[in-house]
Amino acid sequence: MITIIDYGAGNIQSVYKALKFIGCECKVTNDKKEIMTNDGAILPGQGSFGDCMKSMENLGIKETVKEFIHTGKPFLGICVGLQLLFEGSEESENINGLSIFKGKIRRIPNKANLKIPHMGWNSLKILKKDGIFKGIEDNSHVYFVHSYYLNAEDRNIVSSQTEYGVTIDASVSFNNVTATQFHPEKSGETGLRMLKNFVEMCEVK
Repeated sequence: MITIIDYGAGNIQSVYKALKFIGCECKVTNDKKEIMTNDGAILPGQGSFGDCMKSMENLGIKETVKEFIHTGKPFLGICVGLQLLFEGSEESENINGLSIFKGKIRRIPNKANLKIPHMGWNSLKILKKDGIFKGIEDNSHVYFVHSYYLNAEDRNIVSSQTEYGVTIDASVSFNNVTATQFHPEKSGETGLRMLKNFVEMCEVK
């Protein structure tokens, strides 16, 4: 069973429908016991960094998320769910993230020829061919919706990148934690393959 963590600020239904479509047993919940006992967890994200952190704290599951990650079970963050794993964001100054990884989320530079938010399909330069990228071809296109981006302090955790006026760290992977700035659940067959890979990592039948 995979938990989709419900903290009132996530792109939950599209993730749930995508997992069901590929035949994965999953449940949307914010119950600590259920989160901790399941085989894997997904932290979606939509909205501002600060609002998402406050929602998590108000529901009392901020520490639950950190505890789950420390179990070593597979964990996937999506969009703001990636950003929350870091120390903070220019979007919400003075709001601390989960600090699983070091670094701060930056605003995409406002250049004349670029629309902000970055919304649409971009190709990926895949740096790590394992994990969710098993069987995924380099330069595959995935779907993004964001105004802020990751430039990771630890370059060793970066698993893919894309370009949008600046080099964006599009995903990270370290031990049991994987996170994507893009939305695999909205990225067609490529995204579904990534979700299938994550399910396989959880050993969910």
